[in-house]
Amino acid sequence: MKILPWFPLFCFLGVATAQQVPWGRPDIPVSNHDRVYAADQTSNTVSVIDPSTNRLLGVIRLGDPVPGSLSPLYNGQLLVHGLGYSPDSKTLAVVSVGSNSVTLIETATNKIKGIVYVGRSPHEAFFTPNGRELWVTVRGENYVSVIDPTLMKETRRIEMANGPGMTIFGTDGRYAFVCSSFTPELTVVDAKSYQILKRVPQASPFCPNLAVSPENDEVWITLKDAGKVQVFSAQPPFEQKALLKTGPITNHVNFVNNRNGKFTYLTIGGANQVKVYRRGTKLDLIATIQVGNLPHGIWPSGDGSRIYVALENGEMAVAIDTITNQVITNIPIGQTTQALVYVPNAVPNGDGRQNLVPLGEAGNTSRLHLQAGGSSLSDAQASAAVNSLGLLDLVQIAARGLAPKTQYQVYLAKSNREPFGQLTPLAVLKTNPDGAGIVQAIGPMKALTAVDLPASTSSRRFLIVTEMKDPTKVVLRQSNALNGP
Repeated sequence: MKILPWFPLFCFLGVATAQQVPWGRPDIPVSNHDRVYAADQTSNTVSVIDPSTNRLLGVIRLGDPVPGSLSPLYNGQLLVHGLGYSPDSKTLAVVSVGSNSVTLIETATNKIKGIVYVGRSPHEAFFTPNGRELWVTVRGENYVSVIDPTLMKETRRIEMANGPGMTIFGTDGRYAFVCSSFTPELTVVDAKSYQILKRVPQASPFCPNLAVSPENDEVWITLKDAGKVQVFSAQPPFEQKALLKTGPITNHVNFVNNRNGKFTYLTIGGANQVKVYRRGTKLDLIATIQVGNLPHGIWPSGDGSRIYVALENGEMAVAIDTITNQVITNIPIGQTTQALVYVPNAVPNGDGRQNLVPLGEAGNTSRLHLQAGGSSLSDAQASAAVNSLGLLDLVQIAARGLAPKTQYQVYLAKSNREPFGQLTPLAVLKTNPDGAGIVQAIGPMKALTAVDLPASTSSRRFLIVTEMKDPTKVVLRQSNALNGP
């Protein structure tokens, strides 16, 4: 009798414990052998956390921050963004969007095993359940790059619609699911023959993330532009089961099974929340957890007792107890973190601190809050993070409650109240169909905003957002306080 890897084996053995993503394994208790990894896009680092103590051990530095990374002689990685890991927990795959690369890292030692370069702007990568292949979505083109992780080279390309965003596999390894960030369709691929089996309509074009349930029965995809989640069957004919309105900047999705039941966790970036749905014949929203600025990546522990969330504008990882759905602690990490994964038994022996360096300058971040500036958009608000890059700073603003598909102008102002004084144009903020948007700008922002100075200090500047053609109509203005209104 042929037994497929991981999931079917446990079924035949009759293991009665809960099962966790991504391979439907029985529970693996939290220990100091586990690691949480976070992909820090601005600092070009991977933050490494020991979940047994919930402490940052250090970072794996894959590249330099701006402006050094913009040099024509620069050869490090740029825009560290996506994460995946092998079924044996020995290899971490790190996708860097700006340098078109996948870095393979040995989890036990944090040592770089090799780098594979792929096509334009890859986004995410994940291993097949048997560990023999690594599938990388090349979002800037129209294919998935299949990589041999031993030979460290591309072996084939699977062409599909423009802009594949992420791929994930069912627990039995039979089907691969690839959502798109540019084309409104979910592609189902036979993982053995590489043939496309079906193209299923997405409710909107921009899907950055998806996950398959531990039971291998559902696929959940996030629709960041529409603030929705779409649920499909993970088995033929792959029909839609639900379409949920979840909230602005719906980022990532993952699953937890524990003694309370079976649940889906979603990061809602624009609302600074994690939403929890009970899975079953009816999808019930059972909890809304306030976590901090712009939650993005999310992944459960090996036993489902916790779930970890990366705060993109908070420079923190949040640990949540999944029994009580209460925040346990916040852990400092790198800048503008995107993906996050939890890898059980990543370090079988030793303390796993080799090749790590301190967080350093990447821990130097100021957090701001922008509140509604006028009655016409009374629900509008935004978070902003000012990240130190050494000589320069990067400010990222994540807004919600604005008009859909609209352009706004971001300024530095002399005051955060009328009259706002001299205005310096900073960036153009474009909102999606849900009225949310994210924008970045680089410059000496910390010196200009002077967030550590009293409001009365003459050198202080403030962030405001106005209508594109009329700077007198302010829709968002920075509050005086840090980290809140």
